Amino acid sequence: MRTEDNIIQASNLDPHDVKSPNVARLIIDGNKVIKQQTLDGLDVKVKETEDGVDVNIHLHDNITIEKPVHLCFGVLPEKGLQVINMDVVIGNNSKIKILGHCTFPNAVEVEHRMNGKIHIKEGADYSYFERHVHSESGGTKVIPYAKILIDKEARFKTEFELLQGRVGEMDIRYELEMGEKSLADMMARVNGKATDKIWIKESAELNGEYAKAILTSKVAVRDEAKAEVYNKITANAANSRGHVDCKEIVKDNGIATAIPIVDVRNAKAHVTHEAAVGDVDKKQLETLMSRGLEEDEASEIIIQGLLR
Repeated sequence: MRTEDNIIQASNLDPHDVKSPNVARLIIDGNKVIKQQTLDGLDVKVKETEDGVDVNIHLHDNITIEKPVHLCFGVLPEKGLQVINMDVVIGNNSKIKILGHCTFPNAVEVEHRMNGKIHIKEGADYSYFERHVHSESGGTKVIPYAKILIDKEARFKTEFELLQGRVGEMDIRYELEMGEKSLADMMARVNGKATDKIWIKESAELNGEYAKAILTSKVAVRDEAKAEVYNKITANAANSRGHVDCKEIVKDNGIATAIPIVDVRNAKAHVTHEAAVGDVDKKQLETLMSRGLEEDEASEIIIQGLLR
C-alpha cells in the first residue's frame, strides 16, 4: 500500500517537518493524491487523470506563507508514467517558498513529465527548490517544461538538484518572460554517470526596463554520460542585465557541451556569459592527493564541491 510515509521516507524528508499542521503540502504517487493540506490564502485544486494529476495553485494577493510548502511527486513502483500539469498564480505582493521532491527510488521504466505555467504577479516573491531522488538503474526519464511570466518588481528563484541515483534521461526546458524591475535566478545541479543523458535548455526574455536574470548550470558527466546545456538571455529593454554561467566537469568518456547565448537588442542593456568545460582542476587534485587521498577520491570531492 502506498502511503504518505512511504513517499516521505523515499524522499529522505523529516516527517516532523512535512507533517506539521502548519505546513501546506501535496503528496502524489503516480496519479493518486496521497495527502493534501493547505492554508488560508493558498488555494490548491487537484484532479486525478489517467496518467497523472492536474494541479492548480493560487496564492491570493498580499499573503505571505511563513513555512515552506512541500510538494512531493513520485512513482514508487518499478514502472509507470506520471504527468503533472501545474498552473501556478502568485498574487500581487505575496511571498511563498516551495520545496519540491520528485522521488523514483525503484524505477526501472518510469517516465515523469511536468508541464508548468507560472505567473508571478507584481511585487510577488516565488522560490522553488526541486530535489530528485532516482534509482541506480538508469530507467528514469524526466521531462519538465515550464513557462514563467514574471511581472513588474516580482522575484523568481529556482534550484534544480539531481545528485542522488542515476539520472537516466533528463530534458529540462524553462522559458521566462520578465517585466520591469523583475528578478530571476535559476540554478541547475546535475550529476551524470554511466550512460545518462542530460539536456538543459533555459531562456529568459528581459522585456522590462531594469529586469535582471542569472542562469547558472553545474553539471558533471563521467563514464559514458552526455550533457548538453543551452542557456540564452535576450535583453530587449533598456538597463536590463543578465549573466549566463555554465560549468561542466568531464571524466572518463563523458561528453559535455555548453552553449551560452547572449542576445542584446537594446544599446543600454548588458548581458555577459561564462562557460567552462573540462576535467577537474589539476591544482586542486594535486592538493588533495598530497593529503593522502587517492586520485578517484580526490576527483569525487572536487566534483561534489562543484555541484553543491
